[in-house]
Amino acid sequence: MDHSDRPAGRVISVSAVVLTRPDGAVVTVRKAGTDRFMLPGGKWERDESPLECAIRELDEELGVRLSPGQLTPLGRFTTATANEPGFRLVSEVFAAWVDGHQRPRAEIAEARWVTTGQMAEIAARDESYCAPWAPLLVRVARDHLT
Repeated sequence: MDHSDRPAGRVISVSAVVLTRPDGAVVTVRKAGTDRFMLPGGKWERDESPLECAIRELDEELGVRLSPGQLTPLGRFTTATANEPGFRLVSEVFAAWVDGHQRPRAEIAEARWVTTGQMAEIAARDESYCAPWAPLLVRVARDHLT
């Protein structure tokens, strides 16, 4: 849900998921027409909970079908957006385990698995200068993955 009409600022609310395979690598995705890699997920639809959004977006973007009990909440994060200048991003982030055989679908142009060593390098980046990674990925890596 886009809250850009609110006086407090232009805010985009999303759900994102840290999908980890057995070797510890985390999947990142790049949407078509963009150059930043981010966690899979997307904007909330009307009357949709953050958890419902996470489940829907995983299926749409990577063909991952999970039940609510398979996702663990990691928290709410406020960061800069990756592709929408002038907006703040408010993200409800969840974690789940997968087999690692996911493939990009829908608007996803590319999926890239990031190893634990690479994630440590991402966590050390400044969120303001983190390309080709999204600021939310940097924050989550710093707070939960290293």
